[in-house]
Amino acid sequence: MIDEFTGHIEKTPKIKFRKNGDIKDVLVVALPMLLSMSFDTLMTFVDRLFLSRLGPAEMNASLGAGGMNLVLITFFTGMISYTTAMVAQRFGAGKKQECASVFMQAVYLSLACVPFLYLMIPLGHLIFEQQGLAADQLAYQKLYFNILMIGGIVSLVRNAAPCFFSGIGETKIIMKAAFAGMLVNIVCNYFLIFGVGPCPRLGVAGAAYGTVTGNIVSTVMLFVVYFGKRYHSLYGTRSNLKFNLAQVKELLKRGMPSGVEMFLNMAAFQLMILLFHGLGAEAATAASIMFNWDMVAYVPLMGLEVASTSLVGRYVGAKSAAAASRSTYSGLKVGWGYSLLIAVLLIFLPGVLADVFRPDVTASAEAIAIFESARPMGIFMLRFATLYIFVEVLLVVYCGALRGAGDTVWVMCACAVMNWFNTIALYVAAYIIKVPPHYAWIIVVCVYSTAPVLFYLRWKSGKWRRHVLDKN
Repeated sequence: MIDEFTGHIEKTPKIKFRKNGDIKDVLVVALPMLLSMSFDTLMTFVDRLFLSRLGPAEMNASLGAGGMNLVLITFFTGMISYTTAMVAQRFGAGKKQECASVFMQAVYLSLACVPFLYLMIPLGHLIFEQQGLAADQLAYQKLYFNILMIGGIVSLVRNAAPCFFSGIGETKIIMKAAFAGMLVNIVCNYFLIFGVGPCPRLGVAGAAYGTVTGNIVSTVMLFVVYFGKRYHSLYGTRSNLKFNLAQVKELLKRGMPSGVEMFLNMAAFQLMILLFHGLGAEAATAASIMFNWDMVAYVPLMGLEVASTSLVGRYVGAKSAAAASRSTYSGLKVGWGYSLLIAVLLIFLPGVLADVFRPDVTASAEAIAIFESARPMGIFMLRFATLYIFVEVLLVVYCGALRGAGDTVWVMCACAVMNWFNTIALYVAAYIIKVPPHYAWIIVVCVYSTAPVLFYLRWKSGKWRRHVLDKN
C-alpha cells in the first residue's frame, strides 16, 4: 500500500499477536478494561453511597432515574459500541488508516443521536408518574433524570471515545481516563451533594452534576491522546476526518442489533427494579442495596466483554478462527477468577456490604427504620447473588465473542428473550403467586442461570465462523 505520510510503497504489515488468544493475551486487553469499568462503576456507586446518607428516598431515586437514563440511552450506545469490533477487524487485517476513519463515523453518529435522546425526556417522566412512588422520591427521581439526560451529549460521545483504543487493544489510556473522571466525580459529588465551602448543598442534583463533570473530563482526555502525535503518525487520526457513508452504513447494519439488544436488556432490567420498588419501601431498599453491589460486581465484567469483542474481532479480521476460540475460553478463565473474589465478599461479608448504605444519624427516624427493616432481606439477596455473578461471566464472554465475530443478530434475539423472561418470572412470582421479595429473587436467579447454555451451544456450533470467511 502507499503510505500517505511518506509516499513510499509498502507491503501491508502482518499483525503479530501475543500467543494467539491465551490468558496473557486476554489479560493485556482485559485488565485495563476491567479497571476502567470499575472506575466508572465507582462513580455511580459513590453517587448512591453519598445520597444514602441523606435517606432511602434519595438513594432509591438515583437508582430508578439512573436506570431509566440507561434504558433510553442504551440503544444509541449499544449501536455505537460496535465500533470496537469494526476497528478491531480492520486492525487485524492491517488496515490502520481505516481504524481512524471508522472511529470518526462513530463520533458523528453519536452527535446525530442527541436530538432523539432529548425527545425521550417526557417519556421518562411519564413512566415515573405511573410507578406510584412517594412524592419525595418522585421529585428527586425527575430532577436526577433530567440532568443526566441533558448531559446525554457527553454520555454518547464518551461511549464512542474508548472504541478506537479498545479496538486496537491499547486499553491502558481508557483506564487512565476513567480513573481521572472518577476522581473528579467523587470530589464534585462531595462538594455539591453536601455543600462544602462556597458550594451550595444540591443533594440529588449535585450527584448528577458530578457525574456529568466526570464524564467530560475522561472524554476530553481520550480525544487529546487520539489526536496526539503518536496516533496521528500511526493511524492518521487528524487526516481521517471525512464523513464516510459506506462505513456509517456498516456500523448501522452491524451495530443496530447490538443497540436493540442493549435497549431491550436495560428495559427489562429497569422494569425488574420498578417491580421490586412497587413491593414497598422495604423491598425497594433491599433491592437497591443488592443491585448497587451487583453493579459493582457486574460492570467490570463489561470490560471483559469489550476485551472479548476486541480480541475475537481482531482474530476474525486476521482470519484465525482457532485463535478467536482460544481467546474466548481464556476470557472465561479470567472471569471466573474475578467471580471467586466477588463470591467471597457476598457470602462472608453481606452485612458489612449492606451497612455501607445505612442512613446517617441525622436522617429521619422513618428512613432509619426502613433501612433496619430491609437489611435482613438485603443480606439474603446479596448472598444468593453469588450464583448470579458466575452466570454473568458466561454471558458477557460469549456475548462479546459472538459480537466480535459479527454474529450480532443472534445475540440480540437471545439476550432479549432471556432478560424479558426473567422479568416476567419476577412479575409472576411477586405479583401473581405473591411470594416474598427475597424468594422472588431466588426464582429470577434460577431462571437466569439456564441462559448460558444457549450461548455455549451457539459458540460451540461454530456458526459464527461463517463471518470469518465473509471478511475482506
